[in-house]
Amino acid sequence: MKLLRAMREPLKYVQGRDATYHFYDEMHYMGHRWLFICSNSGYKACHDALETSFRDHDDYRRYEVFGGLSSKSEIEKMKSIVEEDHIDVVVAVGGGSAVDTAKATAYYTGKHIVIIPTVAATDAPCTGLSVIYNDDGSFNQYLFYPTNPDAVMVDSQVIANAPVRFLIAGMGDALGTYFEGRASYRTESSSLEGTGITRTGMAIAKTCYDTLREYGLQAVRSCEEHVVTPALDAIIEANVYMSGVGADNVNCAAAHSFYNGVTSLGGHSADHGCCVAFGTLVQLILEGASKEEFYEVQNFCKEVGLPTTLLKLGITNHEDVRTIAKNACVEGETIHNLAGDVTPDELYDAIILADALGQEL
Repeated sequence: MKLLRAMREPLKYVQGRDATYHFYDEMHYMGHRWLFICSNSGYKACHDALETSFRDHDDYRRYEVFGGLSSKSEIEKMKSIVEEDHIDVVVAVGGGSAVDTAKATAYYTGKHIVIIPTVAATDAPCTGLSVIYNDDGSFNQYLFYPTNPDAVMVDSQVIANAPVRFLIAGMGDALGTYFEGRASYRTESSSLEGTGITRTGMAIAKTCYDTLREYGLQAVRSCEEHVVTPALDAIIEANVYMSGVGADNVNCAAAHSFYNGVTSLGGHSADHGCCVAFGTLVQLILEGASKEEFYEVQNFCKEVGLPTTLLKLGITNHEDVRTIAKNACVEGETIHNLAGDVTPDELYDAIILADALGQEL
């Protein structure tokens, strides 16, 4: 029997300039005791605006700067705070690891969860899962939740003020959404959430890709100048909402498996989205995509500053590529959603070719 098709998304999504100044007005219905799990930069970027939003309300607020990695030990620490302080709502303020830590904390303690991303570097804010790492930074597991976040609030000015490399990385993460979803749809694979893939999910994923191509370069320039423009708002929505909801309701394939393979090297420094972008090029080679489609994606990467070679990911020898290929193809990896499946040798060959073609630019 085929899987039932389903859609998942946050209950509420709010985006715009100075949105954090309206946090209390938008979220007050969830409770009166708040734990803000913040990255260092997230605390600096949002604390004052969040406090302003509460005005004369006497809600309890606790701000915790977390350890920087969504690891089991960090999640246990935050769970203890929730229980000791009788928290009603957990709020993530920061990038992907802060988001994943907060989502796991809220899930294990049965609390509401609100996400305030301070960079548009991944689609983690809107998804119903967390990526959990070991303390050494290597990939541990995907932790899936029964629902998506209660709310996501994105302050466009905060994103504009963040380093542009985060926005670019977010476009790399978003780039994989359509192509990985298309591959999964072709093989009747389940969505990330374990249901059948809907046409609505695929439509969102395709719109995500179209938005990247249309507004990507303008958004990069906007972020470099720290200004909020329609193009930047479009890319924020693509990176955060379209990619997140799209990925949740389609699935990943080779691009994200390539990233997981990179994490197996240990001590890697390449951004998640940069790895996914290169992994998307690798996937297109594995699929035998047309010359026109491959170069369309490759040229987009070049235009917005995403990597098209292994060197730009900090990968400099073929032995590491062998390690990546081996670990990207282990049982349970999403690369197996591709038609015909993929062996480590086939993946290795595709990675080497993608790199060679990138060097020709």
